[in-house]
Amino acid sequence: MATSENQVMVVGIDDSEHSMYGLEWTLDHFFAPFASNPPFKLFIVHAKPSAASAVGLAGPGAADVLPYVDADLKKIAARVVEKAKELCLSKSVNDAIVEVVEGDARNVLCDAVEKHHASILVVGSHGYGAIKRAVLGSVSDYCAHHAHCTVMIVKRPKIKH
Repeated sequence: MATSENQVMVVGIDDSEHSMYGLEWTLDHFFAPFASNPPFKLFIVHAKPSAASAVGLAGPGAADVLPYVDADLKKIAARVVEKAKELCLSKSVNDAIVEVVEGDARNVLCDAVEKHHASILVVGSHGYGAIKRAVLGSVSDYCAHHAHCTVMIVKRPKIKH
């Protein structure tokens, strides 16, 4: 069994509020209370889709837009990383490692678990219903079934009226 000083946590993020909530919740519960001696080494991973996958299999002229789509995806990734770093600093978590990896989020996160020998993977939940989840696919559902570690899915509480 791994000792607490070498356990690794991977947190998957994207440009959604749900994902940033998941990161913030994780920082509040696993890192902020242990500022001087956190129980995990933290890797924050953002999966940047490839331009080709974002455009899909389009007709003639699709290749012409790929550089523009890729530039936009890089800008989004930079914003996501900056937001994550700011959130970490606001919680006095200074040693998180933030990575951007190109690919499908499901594979990127499961690969990050393997690469870093993570003992836990944290992902936010978008709160999709069954139909939307079936059509779009659920990153959290995929990771829960395929990641070789504990998977924690952080759901944002519903606001009660």
